[in-house]
Amino acid sequence: MPELPEVEALRGFLTGHLVGSEIVRVLPVAISVLKTYDPPLTALEGRTVTAVHRHGKFLDIDTGGPHLVTHLARAGWLRWHDRLPDGVPRPGKGPLALRVALETGEGFDLTEAGTQKRLAVYVTESPEQIPGIARLGPDPLAADFDEERFAGLLAGERRQIKGALRDQSLIAGIGNAYSDEILHAARMSPFRLTSSLTKEEVHGLHVALLDTLNGAVERSHGVAAGRLKAEKKGGLRVHGRTGEPCPVCGDTVREVSFADSSLQYCPTCQTGGRLLADRRMSRLLK
Repeated sequence: MPELPEVEALRGFLTGHLVGSEIVRVLPVAISVLKTYDPPLTALEGRTVTAVHRHGKFLDIDTGGPHLVTHLARAGWLRWHDRLPDGVPRPGKGPLALRVALETGEGFDLTEAGTQKRLAVYVTESPEQIPGIARLGPDPLAADFDEERFAGLLAGERRQIKGALRDQSLIAGIGNAYSDEILHAARMSPFRLTSSLTKEEVHGLHVALLDTLNGAVERSHGVAAGRLKAEKKGGLRVHGRTGEPCPVCGDTVREVSFADSSLQYCPTCQTGGRLLADRRMSRLLK
């Protein structure tokens, strides 16, 4: 799933490629991705892109009027074309969901792999009207996301820290992968309760959060849209690396599986050598 660093990189990429260009066609291929119908997609045609914004994991193309907003969900992606393929794309079983064509002949496709179709596209006069954006917590890349604010957010919580970091209404933009990476950098178990954290641990977690996200954004800066997935995978230290050696201590990276996701962690770095139970109850082995 694209998370804050990848969506931020896409925002930067599209700012350089879209701003100042006129949208001439918006072609829906998979109607199911459209979550709004007023204004229609045609309201974007003939408009010039004025800016590209990011709201958590949402990407927002601003035309100075209607906004084209997308959430890439788990398997969605944006594919840029210096020259769009000729002809009108036809609905089918392929990954193509929506195509945006520019006056220059350039454009991009929104695609989604797999069978679980969760890619979402909105056309709106105000992004804040989209429920997923309206409920977002503060952005961790914002200048005012300091340690005091972070501590205040956690102070009202009593749950496992992994779930708290992934809660978009608490902190915007962090998903499964980067929550694993942040907790590894902080040397903290994903099952620690937020209410049990000391002031020193909150400080360390805040530092790990900012270092992890800013580092990922920096690595992705200037990377072409088509190479961002590989860049993300190459920069991860524990997430998606079950069975591999931890790059910090050399212990074997372990996994806990759930119904529709999994987490990865290093026992030596994060749990004092203890293994977390790999079952849905997710309790420590004793």
